[in-house]
Amino acid sequence: TIDLVCLTGTSHSVSVSEILAVRELDVGGGTNDDGRWQKMPQKLTEAYPYAFTVSYVERARQHRWRCSDVTFHCSDGVLRQQWIQTIREQLTALTSRPKHLLVYINPYGGKQQGECIYEQKVAPLFACASISTDVIVTEHANHARDHLKTEAELKKYDGVVCVGGDGMFSEIVHGLVSRTQRDNGVDQNSPEEKLVPCSLRIGIIPAGSTDCICYATVGINDPVTSALHVIVGDSQPMDVCSVHHNNTFLRYSISLLGYGFYGDVLADSERKRWMGPARYDFSGFKTFLTHHHYEGAVSFLPATDILGTPRDKTRCRAGPNLCFCSIPEYEVGWGVVRGKFLAINAASMSCACPRSPMGLSPAAHLADGTTDLILVRKCSRFNFLRHLLRHTSKDDQFDMTFVEVHRVRRFRFTPRHCQNDSELDLRENGKQLFSQICRDHPACSCSPAYSSWNCDGEILPHAAIEVGVHCQLIKLFARGIEEQPLFEDLANPQCAL
Repeated sequence: TIDLVCLTGTSHSVSVSEILAVRELDVGGGTNDDGRWQKMPQKLTEAYPYAFTVSYVERARQHRWRCSDVTFHCSDGVLRQQWIQTIREQLTALTSRPKHLLVYINPYGGKQQGECIYEQKVAPLFACASISTDVIVTEHANHARDHLKTEAELKKYDGVVCVGGDGMFSEIVHGLVSRTQRDNGVDQNSPEEKLVPCSLRIGIIPAGSTDCICYATVGINDPVTSALHVIVGDSQPMDVCSVHHNNTFLRYSISLLGYGFYGDVLADSERKRWMGPARYDFSGFKTFLTHHHYEGAVSFLPATDILGTPRDKTRCRAGPNLCFCSIPEYEVGWGVVRGKFLAINAASMSCACPRSPMGLSPAAHLADGTTDLILVRKCSRFNFLRHLLRHTSKDDQFDMTFVEVHRVRRFRFTPRHCQNDSELDLRENGKQLFSQICRDHPACSCSPAYSSWNCDGEILPHAAIEVGVHCQLIKLFARGIEEQPLFEDLANPQCAL
């Protein structure tokens, strides 16, 4: 920590770990503090003609970070150079900070502002912190994933940054994890295989529609805040779920796996992409009216060897918490739940977003090797609406007789109509089981045999799946959500050394 004493007698401390850069200041030419050019007072410049400016992280409200400057005034040039050299040496000693990053920008996601956000808000911060970058603007879906899997020279970089939404982040995860497993000879098609953690950290600059990952790991979807977490070299481990069908790898899941309601909403919205973002509201309302339920069996391996439960209201936070990776000394028996379900959800994080500030599972943890399995049994439309409205409040999400939740390490789902643990293609089943008119009519009471799995915004091709949680498989440039004290806005002081 650097302690600053201002001419007014006010003390000011700056943690070295949160200093971004230090630069020499031309006193005669003024300074660009806080975005405004300021002329130094004449008496100050005469008594302390040598100055330098330290750029550092300042916390604001709602978990927002911003870059602020504080200026030191010295009585002689030698002292100034000593301070600058000392601070730079200490910054160089922070080995966790990235020096060279590979950046992928999705120009189509969210409001199609990815390039603008990076160039105007992020690139200047990286340049200030002397971080070099190789930037790739993606041209099509899975461009980043395929480049990471095959072409990227990963040894050159200290991390990978994506500018986009949760879909872009999922691409990066799939590319890095798949590349890591291939390089280490790991068979991704085996559900029992222990995956090798990725060595490179991932940064996400939010430029999407929901930015669920940022809300769960930083607390806000602000590009400047996320960029500053990258610069200071934060590291937050995260669990990743692998999804298999009949010993065949399907996808990785980072945030939410949803069958029934959330799967139907996604499947319907995909047929209405011409509507833009409004399609999610339309499809959600339509799916709520159809009120389809699905029969099946959910078997799961409960995580009984860890602290905390999905209902203990202990939210995942920065610093010491319940997120530790443990290897169970023994495995208890698998539990099985059979019945008719409106929704089956597996939340590997809180899944908070602007519309759901607490998320689907507020007490879910990022890196404890578990996922929260939420089972919503068949109930009336009114009760299901009550359940959905709980996502927008601070009330207990699971305090309903038709909702149960389990913290699990693995789980499997077998639909009622699966024969010999196999199934036909879902689209073919749909054509055989019910007509398009019946499927799209909100008043129809016929329930199709299968729903679709919504895996982080992508539809899985099979309903019968096996899911395993891989503890701390990836690391983000983040530190978890910090407890929010009351911050005061401090004016940038002019300080003397």
